[in-house]
Amino acid sequence: MSTFKAPKGTYDLLPPDSAKFLAVREAIAAPLRNSGYGYIETPGFENVELFARGVGESTDIVTKEMYVFETKGGDRLALRPETTAPVLRAVLEANLHKAGNLPVKVWYSGSQYRYERPQKGRYRHFSQVGAEAIGAEDPALDAELIILADQSYRALGLRNFRILLNSLGDQECRPVYRAALQDFLRGLDLDEDTLRRAEINPLRVLDDKRPDVQKQLTDAPLLRDYLCDACKAYHEEVRELITAAGVVFEDDPKLVRGLDYYTRTTFEFVHDGLGSQSAVGGGGRYDGLSEMIGGPSLPSVGWALGVDRTVLALEAEGIEPDIPSATSVFAVPLGEEARRILFAKVTELRKNGVAADFSYGGKGLKAAMKAANRSGARYTLVLGERDLAEGVVQLKDMESGEQTAIGVNEIVAELESRLG
Repeated sequence: MSTFKAPKGTYDLLPPDSAKFLAVREAIAAPLRNSGYGYIETPGFENVELFARGVGESTDIVTKEMYVFETKGGDRLALRPETTAPVLRAVLEANLHKAGNLPVKVWYSGSQYRYERPQKGRYRHFSQVGAEAIGAEDPALDAELIILADQSYRALGLRNFRILLNSLGDQECRPVYRAALQDFLRGLDLDEDTLRRAEINPLRVLDDKRPDVQKQLTDAPLLRDYLCDACKAYHEEVRELITAAGVVFEDDPKLVRGLDYYTRTTFEFVHDGLGSQSAVGGGGRYDGLSEMIGGPSLPSVGWALGVDRTVLALEAEGIEPDIPSATSVFAVPLGEEARRILFAKVTELRKNGVAADFSYGGKGLKAAMKAANRSGARYTLVLGERDLAEGVVQLKDMESGEQTAIGVNEIVAELESRLG
């Protein structure tokens, strides 16, 4: 037994369960690849100031949850708590926005890190798949991303999720609402930290999950009543486009996102089978983020979907992702000469695209067949001394139990034919 354990609030992905996580990542990524989104990968850590400026000084992520450290050279870095700001930083640094083909459409898959109280569905290390469309202000782009996320979840078989939708306004109408909300919040019985947050970014108070705070927010002014005509028209077009695509959503006038950079369209995916940690993903439009981190005006929209949360949602609905067996053929040699021949055939099968494994460690027939059964292989090849003398190998169908003798030189062609 090792004396080391995974750090608190983290987890290891181990087979066979890890196959579920890979299936979720693939299901989320597939519609994106079919819609013009290219893969992007950024470092697991960035300059602290990138998150302080982009995510927001008043957010819990920046004030309480970031893993911050100083390098030997004196740089202050943070493990990334989210990936939108790093993706935008990478696009700006590489001048992708100057290539003349806006929006820049990218997707990513990777880990994020936040120091918070561990609980089921909320970890200090977690995985997300995300998509960002950078450099265009178009309701169709917002609608596209919502539709693609809906498509991903439905491809996995999920049905009991809901899409919540709202608009957070823009630089014209949100300041008026911000002032009205601050006036309202100043009249409530809130603790000092919450009142301080209300002065910096009052919308963050609406995102407070504590029941005693939510109870006082019942009569809070709603942003939808303060939207300017341009934001109203923009939001209505997003609603019309996703409705026409057959995507069901719920208008949630109190929905805000926990990051400062969101504007206009904001949305969240929730699954009621997950208890209090019901959010499985979310996103929205962030038209001012580029300027916040020192770039030009680049209106953008994106989302991130939690892989861990999505796996929990699948389990809540009793859904097993369609995961192909990792092994199609399992080879069992009995003796040194058989070992040499079958190892060469397994290598050849793999080169021809057939998933094949081998009985290592000199196991006897009984133990090797147990290993073959555990592998999930459809076919098993067994080669013993008598078979060697006759130039054949025993091919066993693990589903029907039928066993056939075939020529050693026919192994690859026969299995390719049977496996299609």
